[in-house]
Amino acid sequence: MGKLAVIGGSGTYKLDAITVRGERKVETPFGDPSGAVMEMEVAGASFLFLPRHGVDHHISPSEINYRANIFALKSLGVDTVVSISAVGSLQEQYAPTHFVLPDQFIDWTKGLRDRTFFDEGIVGHVSCAHPVERGLQERLHAACRRADVTSHAGGSYICIEGPQFSTVAESRIYRSFGASVIGMTNVPEAFLAKEAGMAYATVAMVTDYDCWKDEHCTVQEIMAVMKTNYASAQKLVVELIPDLVKNPVTFTPENKWAVMTDQAKLTPRHREILEVVLR
Repeated sequence: MGKLAVIGGSGTYKLDAITVRGERKVETPFGDPSGAVMEMEVAGASFLFLPRHGVDHHISPSEINYRANIFALKSLGVDTVVSISAVGSLQEQYAPTHFVLPDQFIDWTKGLRDRTFFDEGIVGHVSCAHPVERGLQERLHAACRRADVTSHAGGSYICIEGPQFSTVAESRIYRSFGASVIGMTNVPEAFLAKEAGMAYATVAMVTDYDCWKDEHCTVQEIMAVMKTNYASAQKLVVELIPDLVKNPVTFTPENKWAVMTDQAKLTPRHREILEVVLR
């Protein structure tokens, strides 16, 4: 049975409901992950946590080593990943303090991020038609209801490069795509999890209406909403984590037949990577 991991911002692991039991430093072929993988417990249920931006929030969205993060978790036996991140809303119905559970991603980054395990001599293809594991998304939605957190299942998360927020013109373009929320971190994270054969789903915590609405929102105002969101996140993890640990999500990884490259041509480094990714 695989393990459960949460990837989130610095505010997530400081929640009162969570106890830190230890940490694991993991080396990967892709360099260092964002930090040590923390061993945590909530209501007697153990899980792993990785601070996406580092423990002191010093890593910008474009500088996150997404490959190392996902590889490190997979090497520790993780097969289910819950992502928690702050987002802006692109639609009226997704109000600040609401949680959105998207099932699609739109990549609007600028090509600065290493986004696949299958390169440098390995060719592999994994379908990302459905990047979110539906069963996991449903469990998240149910946990939100039990925690009395307003949530919306479905929709598209558009990922921009950052760290700057959008212009009004850009925000209006993203709305024209039909995107639901906007963030800076879930791509290529979601796609790498798919390549690694992991169940992945996102909890997108809405902080503001981006800038498409005719109302100015300061960083200070966003931070105030984030405090409310983290209070809701605390209630959510108490409902979610023990349930997922006791009754794991069942799913079929889609990466088993991904590699196209002749096995005889693989180098020791390739084999080291594939041994973990295809495990």
